[in-house]
Amino acid sequence: MSSSMSRRSALGLGAAAAVAGVSSPAQAAGPTGTRSIRRVYQREKTRAGGVWRTHIAAVDATGALKPIVEDDADHVTHGYSVQKLAVATAVMDKIDRGALTLGTKLDLPAGIILGGSGIYHLHRVWGDEITVGNFLTAMLLVSDNTAVRMCGRVVPALEINEILAAKGFVHTRVEPVANPNRFFLGTTTPRETHDLLWRLATKTLLKPESCDFLLSVTRWLNGYHDGVRRVMSSKERERVATKYGADFNDLGESRHEAGIMFSADGVPLLTYAMFAEGLGDPENYGATHPAVEAHSKIGRTMMDSLPDTRTAKSTAPRSLPHPFHPVDGG
Repeated sequence: MSSSMSRRSALGLGAAAAVAGVSSPAQAAGPTGTRSIRRVYQREKTRAGGVWRTHIAAVDATGALKPIVEDDADHVTHGYSVQKLAVATAVMDKIDRGALTLGTKLDLPAGIILGGSGIYHLHRVWGDEITVGNFLTAMLLVSDNTAVRMCGRVVPALEINEILAAKGFVHTRVEPVANPNRFFLGTTTPRETHDLLWRLATKTLLKPESCDFLLSVTRWLNGYHDGVRRVMSSKERERVATKYGADFNDLGESRHEAGIMFSADGVPLLTYAMFAEGLGDPENYGATHPAVEAHSKIGRTMMDSLPDTRTAKSTAPRSLPHPFHPVDGG
């Protein structure tokens, strides 16, 4: 492992610039509120420090997707756990081709368990057979690290990269290692992450039912709340599909978040892909990290600035209804 790669980066192994400007108003024709998004983004990234690379876009009144923030959006960066979206895409592609199903079962042996984020390492006993649907849900909802290894068992690293290349992604890759079924999470760019998200939201990345599955998990209420979704009601949170990533390298801490915002009736309206590294506050993976606090303020502004679907003539298909029914667990 190179010195620039943290212990948290090595999920597959279990081993261990200057800030570019934000696009000007003339470059970012978009819905009402885009100036607020740009202003809050610039203010919050300055407060948080570090080096940010970001792509934010929203549907305008004509239904076209227009950039709001393009901040070094083509920079190739380590995606960390945001990259689990790309891994899940490769697994679902194999399902779409009939080579796998969500119901395919694999054993969960003790030797594959990783610590860090997730739930499987908390079980203390292992040996269950779990479905592909099970570990994909764990990987996207609670960013389970063991689930990445499970994905590698059904789609090896080289095949993941072949699938991503076939879908037109140039820089979004996992990093293969000697064991063909394990890998580092690899690299992406804000723009390619945006493209993946928008194609997921518009049901063009995979078969519609596969897109719906990934969206249903990433929009679910038990997912990540510290960042973009923090200052939102439960009804607002279920309109946001999001994936968070946190790690560190030689530059300092990294805090990433990427996702999609929908209208109340399921129309995709906005995508965000925010990658920040060179940050301070090491070992703070919680809501009080300055970059995560920045995400929450930017997220609230984005939600408040979404275009009105009565005037935004988006032709994107609606997502599945996503009701949340509180249950008394007593």
